This record gives sequence, structure tokens and C-alpha cells, in this order.
Amino acid sequence: MRELYKSLLQYDKKLLFILLCLLTFLLLLAKKTFIESEIAAFEVLEQKGEMGFFYLMNGLQYLGIPLMYLYKFTVIAFVIWIGCFMFGYKLTYEQLWGVALISEFVFLIPEVLKIGWFFFVVGDPDYFDLSAFYPFSLLQLFDYTSLPPKWMYPLKALNLFEVGYWFALVAGVHYSANKRKNIAYYIVFSSYVLMFGLWLLYWVNIYK
Repeated sequence: MRELYKSLLQYDKKLLFILLCLLTFLLLLAKKTFIESEIAAFEVLEQKGEMGFFYLMNGLQYLGIPLMYLYKFTVIAFVIWIGCFMFGYKLTYEQLWGVALISEFVFLIPEVLKIGWFFFVVGDPDYFDLSAFYPFSLLQLFDYTSLPPKWMYPLKALNLFEVGYWFALVAGVHYSANKRKNIAYYIVFSSYVLMFGLWLLYWVNIYK
């Protein structure tokens, strides 16, 4: 795994970005085709000929994949770059953008699990079941139907794959700088992880 990560850091980032967008597109298409299209509420709307708005939104989702990733990696790379600056790590913004890109592949795993869960295990979910499910998240420990809405997103965001993403960022900073790994932990946890936690607190406090 270590050698794979190192080789990815040296790989053409444009090709990796295209691959990530393509895989995300295919997973989104599979989810909408095999899961969402079978939800009863969507079937009723389709029978009434009122699906035009949803088709439009779906199209925007597909087109927005590369824009979403460009924005996300730009922000995360900037946040970690500030952390590197504070600890005296001389990493370029381009290097950190690549670290954010490679680490993002972690989040494809829960999408595959989600599709498999509803296709092979649950079957016939409603829209709220689908939107509330995130594999290995804190939300799965609660009855989402009885939770205040403001807690839905934070509890979904706190999941095993998010933690895996933190460690992927740490590995990327460590391998890119080729210095002590404990400093890479300090950088990521004092920059990205801290901002992530503050964002969830902000969400809970401003949600209405």
C-alpha cells in the first residue's frame, strides 16, 4: 500500500482526476438507475409525467462532478498548505492538491457499499432510507426518524471512511515531504481535521 501511494503521487494528476471523475460518474449513474429509479415516490412522479425537474437536477449533478472536485481539492490543499507553513514543511500547493486528489479515492468505497446494500440486502428503500444511510457512520447507531434534522449531516459525516481519509492525507504529506510522520499528523490534524470539526459545529449551530 505504501509503494502504491508513492507511485500515485508521481503519476499524472490530470489522468488521475479524469479517472476519479469517471468512477464517480459511473457510481452516481448506477445509484440513480438501480436504486433511486425503483423508489415508489419517483415511480409515481414518472407516471404523472412530473419527472422533468428531477432529470434536470440529475443532469446538473453529472456535469457538476469535476467542478465539485476542483473546488474541494483547491480548498483542502490550501488548508493543509497553511498547516505545512506553520510547521515549516516546504510542500508546494501543487503537491498538496495531488495529495487531496489521491486521498479522495477513499470515498468511492462507501458509495460502492451503499449501492450494494440497497441492491442486494435491503431492497425497495424509500427516499429517506436512502438519504440517511452512510456505511459505518455514527448515524447508523441512531434511529434517524427520531433525530432532529440538524444532526443528520454531522452524524453521516463522522464515519470510518472520513477517518481513513485523514490518514490518507497524513500519508500523502509524509511521503511528499519525506520527513518524520509525526509532524505530518500534526499538520493534517491541526489544519484539515480542525477545520472539518469547526465546520460541523458551525452546521449544528446555524441549522434551522
